Amino acid sequence: MAVTAESSPAATGKLRYNSPLVQVSLIGLVCFCCPGMFNALTGLGGGGQLDHSTADNANTALYSCFAVFGVLGGAAHNLLGPRVTLLAGALTYPLYAASFLYYNHHPSRQAFPVTAGALLGVGAGLLWAAQGAIMTSYPPPSRRGSYISLFWCLFNLGGVLGGLLPFSLNYHRAADAASVNDATYIAFMAFMLLGAGLALLLLPPSRIVRDDGSRATRMTYSSVSTEGWEILKLFANWRMLLVLPAAWASNFFYTYQFNNVNGRLFTLRTKGLNNVFYWGAQMLGSAAIGYFLDFGFGSSSRRRRGLCGVAAVAVLGTAIWAGGLANQLRYADGNWGERLIDFKDGRRYAGPFLLYFSYGLLDAMFQSLIYWIIGALANDTQILSRYVGFYKGVQSAGAAVAWQIDTHKTSLISQLIVNWALTTVSYPLLALLVFLAVKEEDSSVSSVEDGKEKDSKLSAPTSFH
Repeated sequence: MAVTAESSPAATGKLRYNSPLVQVSLIGLVCFCCPGMFNALTGLGGGGQLDHSTADNANTALYSCFAVFGVLGGAAHNLLGPRVTLLAGALTYPLYAASFLYYNHHPSRQAFPVTAGALLGVGAGLLWAAQGAIMTSYPPPSRRGSYISLFWCLFNLGGVLGGLLPFSLNYHRAADAASVNDATYIAFMAFMLLGAGLALLLLPPSRIVRDDGSRATRMTYSSVSTEGWEILKLFANWRMLLVLPAAWASNFFYTYQFNNVNGRLFTLRTKGLNNVFYWGAQMLGSAAIGYFLDFGFGSSSRRRRGLCGVAAVAVLGTAIWAGGLANQLRYADGNWGERLIDFKDGRRYAGPFLLYFSYGLLDAMFQSLIYWIIGALANDTQILSRYVGFYKGVQSAGAAVAWQIDTHKTSLISQLIVNWALTTVSYPLLALLVFLAVKEEDSSVSSVEDGKEKDSKLSAPTSFH
């Protein structure tokens, strides 16, 4: 009798190379090196430049392209497979860091950073579509929150290390230096190239076997016409319409937090140090919400855990944005009239630092919650890649608008209030989505095929083509 992957002893064990744990960890390391380092660079405010205009324009181009290719990235994943999609996306990250190295020596020429930003928008759409499909479809349904947390911790560890790079490499530079030094950008480029290399180690979805012997999914390659039609249908999908405000809000606040809190209040070296803790807070936040969504209230229903997760993030978010408003009122006109804050300033540093740390905590909890909800809507890689692509596309469209809002010198009070309002509106809609669409692990979940509602067991591998 032939031995199948489902019955083979080799199919069990968490540290197999073809296990969901190893493959999710691998995608986490790719994102550690690429978007993790990008986040550290962006978190400096102005891409490490004292003048934010070039980074604002580059990021507008980036997120405008990301908005389109975030949605199309799901189609690319289904046409090309995760490894090719991920590699193509990863290679655009070192080009972006190189453009700011060039800009350091040619400060009057914005064309290269803006073009590199646009190309990165294309690449990021591809990378995040592949990442989202892997992260939401490979893990066992009952441990999806834990795997999301694992990924988020690895990914944001890149931001932590990336924050240490400018802190250490620019420690003795003047507080008002025009930019970080060349070594900072070169270090970012080296990590990003390593991440692109790691993408080659990813296995195809058909070879992934869970610890119980079941296949995570069966990857069948789609067609251009099918993907085009499926993408159009997403804009009339009630589940995605309920996700849309949260998706728009989920990167919208980065511009305000990076440029107008970290970038405006602190010395150059302290900005890097703050990012160590900002992304470290993301690791804590994702671990906390992931554990709660999988194990909260003992054996209570998954829907109840989801609803309580939304409520917890809503309460925390309200408190943090209220603290942000209190801080913003100290420089309501946008001009920080005091001496820039250094990490050695003791009590003067503590309050703004705690606020920035809390922003990172909230971001991870908010986005991990959204990923968990999306992952509970289906169990098929192709469907989830489209859902995640839609989420990333809308998210990036919001970010593109936010970077242009900052370029046009919109008042900081207005930026904060819009950010707070967007996240607040999303909470009841996410709760409604959990209530209507999230089922129990041992019951059927709704999946969309050709416009009809069909049931598929969460534990069973599925194919829709």
